[in-house]
Amino acid sequence: MLLSDFLQATAERTPERLALVQGATRIAYADLLRRVDRLASFLQRRGLQRGDRVAVFTDNSIETVVGVFAAMRAGGVFMPINPLTKQDKLAYMLNDSRAACVLTQRDLRGVAEPALAAAPSVRIVVMQGASDGDRAVEWSAAETEGDAAGGRPELRVIDADLASIIYTSGSTGDPKGVMLTHLNMVTACTSVSTYLALRADDHIYCALPLAFDYGLYQVLMAARVGCSVVLDRSFAFPAKSLEIMAREQVTAFPGVPTMFAMLTRMQGVDSYDLARLRLITNTAAALAESQISAIRKLFPQARLFSMYGLTECKRVTYLPPEQLDLRPGSVGRGMPNEEVWLVDDEGRRLPNGSTGELVIRGNNVMRGYWEKPEETAKRLKPGPLPGEMVLYSGDLFRTDEEGWLYFVARRDDIIKSRGEKVSPREVENVVWSLDGVSEVAVIGVPDDLLGQAIKAFVVAKDGHALTERDVIVHCRDRLESFMVPKYVEFVSELPTTDTGKVRKKSLA
Repeated sequence: MLLSDFLQATAERTPERLALVQGATRIAYADLLRRVDRLASFLQRRGLQRGDRVAVFTDNSIETVVGVFAAMRAGGVFMPINPLTKQDKLAYMLNDSRAACVLTQRDLRGVAEPALAAAPSVRIVVMQGASDGDRAVEWSAAETEGDAAGGRPELRVIDADLASIIYTSGSTGDPKGVMLTHLNMVTACTSVSTYLALRADDHIYCALPLAFDYGLYQVLMAARVGCSVVLDRSFAFPAKSLEIMAREQVTAFPGVPTMFAMLTRMQGVDSYDLARLRLITNTAAALAESQISAIRKLFPQARLFSMYGLTECKRVTYLPPEQLDLRPGSVGRGMPNEEVWLVDDEGRRLPNGSTGELVIRGNNVMRGYWEKPEETAKRLKPGPLPGEMVLYSGDLFRTDEEGWLYFVARRDDIIKSRGEKVSPREVENVVWSLDGVSEVAVIGVPDDLLGQAIKAFVVAKDGHALTERDVIVHCRDRLESFMVPKYVEFVSELPTTDTGKVRKKSLA
């Protein structure tokens, strides 16, 4: 099965079922498939070949979904690119991938056009809202041309071919292109939608960027089960987002900690009719116990899934909602059709009750990083069976005696203070438990005596006048002395990536 087969199967099975909602625009699955095939036919007519890379540089919109599926239906490899990406980074990704096609929109032309001028491999440009004189073909005209050409692309790929290249944030250097095959993405999509028990009558609210896998998979999973996705461009105005969720009778709400922090600080959430909301998911960063409690109080009728994942394999673990009261700090166990375990620094498998690096085995694991064999070799290593490769996550976890997983830290984030290793997450959890704390991030800062001193950046809830001493005393009562922050800085907000992760390098 190909990833694009999900859309075709659902469109043939339930053609009139609602697929996407964007503002006042609504599109059924049959109409979505027609638009996809018209654009795919246009791309093939203009010379797109099997395996050519197609950059989808658009915001959260129906066109983004059309572009993603059209690239696959034409035999290409889609590359979702965040619309906030700057010119130099966009040019780097286009050149690194040797992209053949760019799908974009007119209000991004100020970034797209200079990047395209520096990317000689691009020979096809489709732009929503393009006008005379633009290098690009206007999007609707491209679909019309594809319709005139027959509107039914010739598909020439198998599930071992690449479906997508998703570039990582590149916080430690140039972005790396994660290569994902159709088999990788079908496997992940099937496993995640299965444990979430998504249904054909679900309405998923998605303000997550479709350029990142968490947002992207909302659309892919919906195509698999035949449910609808309500697209929103951002969660910057939560009151407006809640209005949309209530109006569209949303049943599933995927979010990240920054979104949930905004909701738990907001007054009057219970005035919105969200009675149909039955499913809430979180990933990107783990939720603190106090955040979990606040979310469940806001939405008592909904089941909350705490999860952990990587772009390199999509999703890794999930905690069943019935386990939240027993182990609220856990991110669960491996998802269906996947194996996970911990290893020490020498790569030896560790028993339950240990701390080590998480390793993932399964068909959801990436092919590797695009044309970066050295970086690939650091992450993909020989597995237990001859000839296979498994993914070393680069993240440290601990397990309890029953094998449930608890995130400790990124290897690079571990703080070494007074000769001891400190997990920032452990300190953050304690600070979060202080009444009046909305968000917190902990890092290590250089210190002549300690090696690294612990510093906490704290966002206080409205109406709470916390002091540095309040935080330090709270931690001193609950942590070993070498784990207590030496410094506390109060900030109005924490810098985050577009996927909701705190930018700790920016804090440093």
